[in-house]
Amino acid sequence: MTHEFDLVRTLSTGVADRTGAWDFIRGFAAHWTTPLGEGDGWGEAELVAAEERLGVRLPHALREAYQLFGRRRDLSSIHDVLLDPAQLYVDPAREALVFRHENQGAASWGIRLADLDQDDPAVVIRADLADKSAEKWESRLDRLSLTCVEIVLSESLHAPEGLCDFLSDLDQDGIDVLEQGCTRLPLPTCPVGEEEPGVRWFLGTDVLLRNDDDEGLLVRARTESALERVRELIPGDWLNDYWQADSPAARSCEQ
Repeated sequence: MTHEFDLVRTLSTGVADRTGAWDFIRGFAAHWTTPLGEGDGWGEAELVAAEERLGVRLPHALREAYQLFGRRRDLSSIHDVLLDPAQLYVDPAREALVFRHENQGAASWGIRLADLDQDDPAVVIRADLADKSAEKWESRLDRLSLTCVEIVLSESLHAPEGLCDFLSDLDQDGIDVLEQGCTRLPLPTCPVGEEEPGVRWFLGTDVLLRNDDDEGLLVRARTESALERVRELIPGDWLNDYWQADSPAARSCEQ
């Protein structure tokens, strides 16, 4: 953790209400990526145009999120995609307003139309299944602003500057190191209502870690040395480390 930005303390406030969520996103951007600035959000004209096209009023939390960081692809759309206001749509069954897509179209995030009158409504997710009759909107998180915090954290795990990695064979020893040596972040288990392990977030020294159901571990570091420390503490077949130029695998591919 940095002295300038106490991620755990700020996140504790960020999960409480949408004002805290926006403060957290500002702080996270300033100290882990690039500070938010003028032009990083959508303007009122674009949001009004979306409302007129759709014939609905966007919830306050969605409007505020778009105005704060909607144009910042590094915070919203490195991996999955936050739709631009002009791309927002109501699903064919007219059950939900869709605002985000999984990067390969495997799922969509939305807000039930019945909840659009709420300032900070719950978010639902719908998987794209081969059997379309089995598809349904299911609870994701109980507040949109909290979903925005999760979006920003999740997208940071896919930063392109070589500070991220993924371990697919997380074993019990690795889980023990994670739980004993890192701080559990105060985010609810996701999806809402799911029993642990589920998706759990941790913070180490200059590293953000996401444990996906005790099966995979994603890491975002602030420095290359911090990322290397994680690899040493939790050994395994790290995806990016495997292809480093000085690794045996990389050398064998060059031969």
